Amino acid sequence: MADVAAQIKEFFNTIGTRVNADAAKGMNSTIQFNLTGDGGGTYHIVIKDGTVTAQEGAAASPNMSMTVSAQDYLDIQSGKLNGQMAFMSGKMKIAGDMGLAMKLQAILKRA
Repeated sequence: MADVAAQIKEFFNTIGTRVNADAAKGMNSTIQFNLTGDGGGTYHIVIKDGTVTAQEGAAASPNMSMTVSAQDYLDIQSGKLNGQMAFMSGKMKIAGDMGLAMKLQAILKRA
C-alpha cells in the first residue's frame, strides 16, 4: 500500500473522476484542505457547476477550510471514518461555510 503522501496526491490528482455532477450542479465554491501530520499538505478544490478541479497550495479566499490529519482524511474518503463523527470528536475542524461541508459528502464519491 502506498504511503499517505502518495495516497493524498493520488486523491487530489484524480478528484475530477470522483464527482457526483448532479450534486455539484450550479455551485461555485472553493474549499481548502489543510492536511496535517505525515503526508499532509495544503490543497484546494474549486467546485464550479458540476465539475471539481484540485490544486496544491492555499486558495486566495476559500468559502470553507477544513483542517484534519492526512490519514484521517483518507479514512473519511474510504468510509472507515465518518466525517460528521470526525468533526464532532474534534479530529476535523471546519471554518467558513458549514453547509458546504455537509454538501461535500454528496459531491465527492467514496474513494
